[in-house]
Amino acid sequence: MTLIKSISGIRGTIGGRVGETLSPLDIVKFTSAYATFIANKNPGKKLKIVVGRDARISGDMVRNIVCGALMGIGADVVNIGLATTPTTEIAVRLLGADGGIIITASHNPRNWNALKLLNEHGEFLTKEDGNEVLDIAEREAFEFADVDGMGSYAEDGSLDDRHIDEVLSLKLIDIEAIRQRHFRVVVDSINSVGGIILPKLLDKLGVEYKFLNGKADGDFSHNPEPIEKNLGGIMSEVAEGNYDLGIVVDPDVDRLAFIQEDGQMYGEEYTLVTVADYILEHVQGSTVSNLSSTVPCAMLPNVMEELTMPLP
Repeated sequence: MTLIKSISGIRGTIGGRVGETLSPLDIVKFTSAYATFIANKNPGKKLKIVVGRDARISGDMVRNIVCGALMGIGADVVNIGLATTPTTEIAVRLLGADGGIIITASHNPRNWNALKLLNEHGEFLTKEDGNEVLDIAEREAFEFADVDGMGSYAEDGSLDDRHIDEVLSLKLIDIEAIRQRHFRVVVDSINSVGGIILPKLLDKLGVEYKFLNGKADGDFSHNPEPIEKNLGGIMSEVAEGNYDLGIVVDPDVDRLAFIQEDGQMYGEEYTLVTVADYILEHVQGSTVSNLSSTVPCAMLPNVMEELTMPLP
């Protein structure tokens, strides 16, 4: 059993002893520390915090504790329900919130969950800010509101549609060209929130699709990390089914891999570079990447220098 405390959030297995796993008491402590950090940045302000989660089995339990702890500190909570990590990040900005918590353990197995912490821009905390949250948690330097100062609770189910609208409004998205192409695709959404939002997106794009593992119940049908050894099912489906493309996401839909029409893997190491290459064909400038993948980090300097990149 494991509890990992880092500047990017708190991640751990469910079940076990306090301080050793992501127990309910640990969830309260770190949520309260985060809310105190946000309050310290906004003295005297009534805070608004967005909460979204992937479809993990433990998600309801973790969300209920997170929302209650935030309200106890005095923050108003907007629960956007089952939502991708990018949707929750965008929701912070669209709702004018002071921060957000994403309840997801990304590609980790079903017995894990985590709290990913966002600032007022819907971005992950900086190293300095993350360390401050950890320090507040370590010292338990938080104080809960009295009955008149408690936060409110609200739900907003509109963010999937608003996220899709944001995407489709991008100038470089040619919706009509996609519709006219009549794509046939297979999607593996690994029993999580990709199975909720991606059908809505594909419908608006006029794409014919089949979903594998589309039920968002958190009972992952295979190892959720989107790498080749875990994707034999969709690779075979694409190769044998006369599809144009296979689409693979992880449980919180912040990682993307493709399956080529011949069933071969086009991994997430290349998807970021491919998108950068397309954008830089139309817009001059530089690109920025995080350090989640070593291949884009190695290749993107060449993209920025040459403003072009041959596809692998």
